[in-house]
Amino acid sequence: MKTLKWDDPKTIELLGQSDILLAPDDRIFGKKEIDPSKIVYQVERFNLKEAAKRENANKPRSSFIERFPVRAYPDTLVWIRDFSYSYNEPMTQRNFAHPAYGNYPVVGVTWKQADAFCNWRTRYLNSFLESKKRAQESDFRLPTEAQWEYAARGGRSESMFPWGNYYLRNKKGCLLANFKPGRGNYPEDGGFYTVRADAYWPNDFGLYCMAGNVAEWTSSIYYEGSYNFQHDMNPDVRWNAKDDDPPRMKRKVIRGGSWKDVGYYLQTGTRAYEYQDTAKSYIGFRCVIDLPAAPAKGRRK
Repeated sequence: MKTLKWDDPKTIELLGQSDILLAPDDRIFGKKEIDPSKIVYQVERFNLKEAAKRENANKPRSSFIERFPVRAYPDTLVWIRDFSYSYNEPMTQRNFAHPAYGNYPVVGVTWKQADAFCNWRTRYLNSFLESKKRAQESDFRLPTEAQWEYAARGGRSESMFPWGNYYLRNKKGCLLANFKPGRGNYPEDGGFYTVRADAYWPNDFGLYCMAGNVAEWTSSIYYEGSYNFQHDMNPDVRWNAKDDDPPRMKRKVIRGGSWKDVGYYLQTGTRAYEYQDTAKSYIGFRCVIDLPAAPAKGRRK
C-alpha cells in the first residue's frame, strides 16, 4: 500500500472526488481523514456446494456466483465495548493504527470480514501470479474446526496443549502462552492484552500461538452434536447463514482461547463459539490454503 501524500493538493482533490473522506461535520479541528466505513471490499466467488447439488444441475453458472460488499476496516471500539468499567481507550486509539502493533494479531473483525480477507488474499496472490505468467494457486480460506485442531496438535495426537501435557508452565516456571493465569495476573505471561504473533515457542508444526493470545475463527458452524454425524475422512459442518437467519444458525466455532481466557480454553480439544456478525477484542483468525494433490507413488509393474 502506498503512503498518501496529505500535503499534495492533487491527492486531496482525488480523495474528495471519491467521497472516501470524513464529512466536514465528522472532522475534529477540520482534519481530513479517511472514513473507515467507506473502505469496502466486494466479495466475488463461486459456490461449489450449491453447484454440486443434483437439483441445480441445469442452472446457469451465474446462479452460483456470490457477490456482496463487506466492510474491510476492523472495529476498534471493541476494546471499550467488550469490557464495562475498564480503561481500554488506549487500545482503541492505538492498537490498529500504531506501527508498534504491526506484528500483533488483528482483532475486532467479524467472521464475515475474516472470510472476505481470505477472498481478497486469493485475488491478490493470483493477480500477481497471472502477471508473471505462472500457475494460479488454490483459494485462501478459514480452516475447518477439524483442520484447526489437527494443526494445533502439531502431531501430538493425545496431548492437551500444542506443546504437550499437562502443564501451562515449562520446567523453569515460565508460562507457555498468553492467557489469564491464576486468578487474573494478566501480565505474568509477558502481555497484559495481546502480544506479538511469534511471542512464544511454536508447536511441532512450526505454528505460533495455536493456544492463547487470540481465539481464532474457523469456517465451521457450531452445533453441539456435530461430532455424531460428521464424515471421518474430512469432517466439516458448514452453513452460510444469511442476515435474516436465526442467531443459532450464525454461530461459528472459535478455537484456541485468548489473552483474557483461563487455561481450559487453551486445550486443543476445547470448543467455543461466537456469532458471525460479531467482532471481539479477543478473536482473530489465520488463513489456510489447499496444496496441489501430490501424485500417488505406486509400484511399477
